[in-house]
Amino acid sequence: MAALSLPYQVGAAAVLAVVAVVACVHLGMVFLHVAPSNTLTRQHGRAVDEWIYPEFEQNWKLFAPNPLQQNIAVQVRAEIRTSDGASRTTGWYDLSAEDGRAIDGNPLPSHTQQNELRRAFDFYGSSHDAAGRPMGLRGALAEQYLRRIVVLRLGRDHAAGPGDVLARVQVRSLITSVPPPRWSGEKVSDKPAYRQLPWWTVPAGKAAGGVR
Repeated sequence: MAALSLPYQVGAAAVLAVVAVVACVHLGMVFLHVAPSNTLTRQHGRAVDEWIYPEFEQNWKLFAPNPLQQNIAVQVRAEIRTSDGASRTTGWYDLSAEDGRAIDGNPLPSHTQQNELRRAFDFYGSSHDAAGRPMGLRGALAEQYLRRIVVLRLGRDHAAGPGDVLARVQVRSLITSVPPPRWSGEKVSDKPAYRQLPWWTVPAGKAAGGVR
């Protein structure tokens, strides 16, 4: 900076000061986001959430005692009621693979492409018991939310032809283990496992593959 003229030195110093202030504010917000509940987070929790979500969301799964060791793909198929009154069942659409293709090579993927489907499926799993029964209002909302997403995605993929409507949808997850490093000596199954959810009826107003 010494080689710059005085006006440029002042400008550069101002820019550095702004960057330093923003960096300090960001670090403070992230700290409050991951810190246990305290007076500041209780009083200013909304401001912290507005700063953090969705771009700077934090979690501890990478560093947890049991980090994620599985790949989970969300797939969906539909029962179509055709214009002539017949019905047919589509094949499975791999929605996670579609998101992966949208993200691959994209330097600025959207939050929707990265997280919408994954978070919806996680929300469904955390709000239902082992038998698939919803646990209170959150369970019912999670089912509606996931169903709405897959119906919109099927509409985008033109699963129903002209004049056809979506009658029912079914979601499943494809779970595969992440291979351990060769040096670990750990053995894991390379066989995929499926978790299949029940068929859900699509409300009449959304049966054409969109939301009206």
